Amino acid sequence: MERTFTYRIPKQDAGMTIYDYLKKNGYSHAVLVHLKKTKESILRNGIWDYMNTCLAAEDTLTVHLIEQDGSPNIVPAALPLEICYEDEDILVINKDKNTPIHPSMNHYDHTLANAVAHYYAVQGIPYTFRCANRLDRDTTGLTVLAKNLLSSAILNGQVSRRELHREYLAIVCGAVPESGVIDAPIARKEGSTIERVVSFEHGERAITHYRRLACKDGLSLVHLVLETGRTHQIRVHMKYIGHPLIGDFLYNPDFTKISRQALHSYRLTFHHPITGKPLVFTAPLPPDMLALFPDVLLP
Repeated sequence: MERTFTYRIPKQDAGMTIYDYLKKNGYSHAVLVHLKKTKESILRNGIWDYMNTCLAAEDTLTVHLIEQDGSPNIVPAALPLEICYEDEDILVINKDKNTPIHPSMNHYDHTLANAVAHYYAVQGIPYTFRCANRLDRDTTGLTVLAKNLLSSAILNGQVSRRELHREYLAIVCGAVPESGVIDAPIARKEGSTIERVVSFEHGERAITHYRRLACKDGLSLVHLVLETGRTHQIRVHMKYIGHPLIGDFLYNPDFTKISRQALHSYRLTFHHPITGKPLVFTAPLPPDMLALFPDVLLP
């Protein structure tokens, strides 16, 4: 991937070094190190310059961000890929079920990363896989990928500051109360590397807001908003209040209604990492969840 950014230095930033100016504009340490290693990556008024050079008002600062290697350990694979949005900096995808985000020991060539690698390989574009909001293998819906080092650094900052807002839809057992807030800390279950539990003694704080959208045949369709991003947060919290997700192999392994955990990343709201423009994306219920609530009106 190659990306060029151009900045006209305002009066209030005159006297700042190039390094400090770029830090102010979201360039992480890793991005700055990469730029230092790249020939003619930073031009001040068209001339290659050093990071410690002081800027003057009305200077033109040009940054060439070049990545030539991509992710060498991710094998391109021609898999289905539903792209909701793409520009020079981000890629928003509606992920299908049974699709891990990235390769692992048992999932080497059939992940989202493999599909994205193929998408860019056929275009002859080297691509490094960087996912801002990771989803479990069986969770469907929206995820955003960064297309360059800078957009990745800024998106990761948004995630850490909880500025990337995620809303989910889930189908759970029983009639859930109309709405509520679950404030219960989550920890790794003793003796397990995967499973999590609510633990007021050892857990990290986790907060989930929920609202019932529909109730039918002993099931509820629930809209959920996360304040925190703990592993398996929705799945653990809904089980904790007595309404586990259907089809959840870890926390409620009942597959009579659906073959996977009924959880869908429905809406993402965040600011574009480069332009700062507010963005909102939604993805409709996938067919297996829609079959259980075909007439529901989504928020």
